Amino acid sequence: MGAEDLFSVEGKTAVVTGGSRGIGMMIARGFLEAGVAKVYITARKAEQVAAADEELNKIGPCVSVVADLSTQEGLDHFADEVSSREPALHILVNNAGAAWGAPIEEFPASGFDKVLSLNVKGVFELTKRLLPLLEKAATPEDPARVINIGSVDGIRVPMLENYSYSASKAGVHMLTRHLAHHLVDRHINVNAIAPGPFPSTMTKFLFEAGEDVVAQSVPMGRVGRPDDMAGAAIFLSSRAGSYLTGAIIPVDGGVSTR
Repeated sequence: MGAEDLFSVEGKTAVVTGGSRGIGMMIARGFLEAGVAKVYITARKAEQVAAADEELNKIGPCVSVVADLSTQEGLDHFADEVSSREPALHILVNNAGAAWGAPIEEFPASGFDKVLSLNVKGVFELTKRLLPLLEKAATPEDPARVINIGSVDGIRVPMLENYSYSASKAGVHMLTRHLAHHLVDRHINVNAIAPGPFPSTMTKFLFEAGEDVVAQSVPMGRVGRPDDMAGAAIFLSSRAGSYLTGAIIPVDGGVSTR
């Protein structure tokens, strides 16, 4: 098998939540550039979804759906939209997430409820709803793939007081392993990517001092690029990644080693 076939995702259908910006957009764009047949993206804000839809459709077929995956109604709406259009789903990327930071004395209960509801419960609930489509695409030779986006902050203790975020991402990592264990017999691989510093709306405040300043905290001396994230997702979705399940892969330039 040549390298082109080994890393091919051509003809597959993918869902990328939170795909209108940041890491989700990096992955959605990377999939389309790599030959995925169709990408579905979703996010809460209609204006951002529309802008992403226009940009991604210049590369390949993209269907965009406005939905709030922190609610049961939003989960049902998005799952119904995909299920009504597709007989099977090869790749599900659970990327949609929220963050909250505040000193411990001021940290509100809502800061935990919002973050854990979307980052952990939302991952589980959407995977559950799309399970029938994933099973229809799955074969022993080419399993369906679920890729959960965790964080380096779920591996090591962050300097920031983002208590609910780090707890939620550690939860995503364990949920990934738990789902992998129970879905392997259905030929569905479940893995997680744990990003380090990548420019995005969520990390905008970190980059206010400049990308060079952020890079100083990264052993490799630079921040993440779109192709770093796209490459990891394509690897996990291709034949090259078909024997991996339950893995948590840090894409962080070495941050998790410190």
